[in-house]
Amino acid sequence: MEAGLLKAIVAALVLPPAGPLLLAFVGLLMLRAGRNFGTVIGTIGLGMLWFLSCHAVSIELARALLPNVAPVGLVELRRARVEAVVVLGGGVLPEAPEYGVPQPSAPTLQRLRYGVRLARVSGLPLAFSGGAGWSGRGTATEAEAARLVARQDFGFDIRWVEGLSRDTRENAVRTAALLHRDRIRRIALVSDAWHLPRATLEFQRAGFEVLPAPTGQPVPTSGPIFEWLPSGEGLLASRRVLREWLALQVQRWSA
Repeated sequence: MEAGLLKAIVAALVLPPAGPLLLAFVGLLMLRAGRNFGTVIGTIGLGMLWFLSCHAVSIELARALLPNVAPVGLVELRRARVEAVVVLGGGVLPEAPEYGVPQPSAPTLQRLRYGVRLARVSGLPLAFSGGAGWSGRGTATEAEAARLVARQDFGFDIRWVEGLSRDTRENAVRTAALLHRDRIRRIALVSDAWHLPRATLEFQRAGFEVLPAPTGQPVPTSGPIFEWLPSGEGLLASRRVLREWLALQVQRWSA
């Protein structure tokens, strides 16, 4: 088993919702075995699942655990003397019956839209990097879907397309192989705000000067009461933040 696939499996078991649910299950087994401490363990697991499902908690986690990444515009692109805009994939829908062809997932589409916007207002060329990912089905790549949508829906052609990478490190290495041939060194890197701190480090290691260009900033999306009620959106956001924090620790430790 490849290391990347093993990391993806371990992360799926440790992060919410699986991690807290496994903790609650262990508590239940302890309780059935006559150990009263199992009640405490089970309650902790269920409590973690409840709070991590609140969008307000995910926002506070992002602020506490991840570096802040500010939005950018034309002024910042020019100040950093950016030479190209690079968009990172965030998932692909291998089956989209309403379109008849694979489509970018919601995060990928959000990143692509912002990347096209930056490239269009600045006149800079656009690159896209993204394969099927370690957990993908392998039947379609983010790059294939992004190139089609950029052309058909946004009327914009992506100059460099990389569709073999399976994780952020491979994004950086394979994109460098493409862009360095054209002497591109200074880039604006587009991804979600929670993903950019780690992605920026990987692209810097690959030889780029990086201006982070975030999408999906951690901000409230509904009224105060609902922000503190469990939701699928809140759980997903907390999972992403915790995953990136853990990945950052591994990345820094292995540097």
